[in-house]
Amino acid sequence: MAVEVLKKVFRPSMNVGKVYASAWGSPNHPAPIGNVLELTVEHTEDVQEQEDMTALGGGTHAEVRRVTKVKVSMKLADLNVVNLARATLASVSGIDSGTVTDEPFTVASLGCLLPLEHIAPTSITIKKGATAGAATPIDMAGNYEPGAAGIFLPSNAADIAVADKLWVSYSYGAYAAVEALTTKAPELRLLFEGLNEADSGKPTVVDIWRASQGVTKSLALIKKGFGSLDVEGSVLQDPTRTGAGISKYYRQRLS
Repeated sequence: MAVEVLKKVFRPSMNVGKVYASAWGSPNHPAPIGNVLELTVEHTEDVQEQEDMTALGGGTHAEVRRVTKVKVSMKLADLNVVNLARATLASVSGIDSGTVTDEPFTVASLGCLLPLEHIAPTSITIKKGATAGAATPIDMAGNYEPGAAGIFLPSNAADIAVADKLWVSYSYGAYAAVEALTTKAPELRLLFEGLNEADSGKPTVVDIWRASQGVTKSLALIKKGFGSLDVEGSVLQDPTRTGAGISKYYRQRLS
């Protein structure tokens, strides 16, 4: 019965679980965001105190406490496109697979990378000549090395000189382009579907009705060990939540 749940005293906590998110105000249901290593709600208080001046020794005569801020923090282990976009205030474009014919390059120097318009090129053909129509193919061996970002020209390339005009044809697979700092901070509905390992796996479900998500503190591109995204945001009032005893901020449900 519910009264037994309300009176329960033994409830140590060690939660695991899944986090779901959707845009606040969207009709879409929350979707999983991947492995979340940490999820925390923090409260900040403003405490106003009035001294007791009626007797020796002092003390506090009256006190008023008001919550001034509720913060939500997450450490995201999955650097998927959605998490990256939200954490870097980015817009996202999905680029379909395709081919490029005769992407032009004027060789400035050897020992450098020629960045291509698309990533992870395959079926590469490089030609040398003043125009694409008059250009002749160059063998890869001893002349260039393909990579994820483009074509590397070694300083001792056998058949390429500094003044040569190069034309690169290649194929590429589908990928996502994440353009950082092009949008405003998202406002999300967050739902934590937790299981309490310290209490027989009993459920703990937390709804955070409306939260902003700020930009990630850092984006580690080279790092020893696993990467993660540390993000913070404010739990905001959701004006659509109404009724006596109904929180406009967040709700916990546990058994």
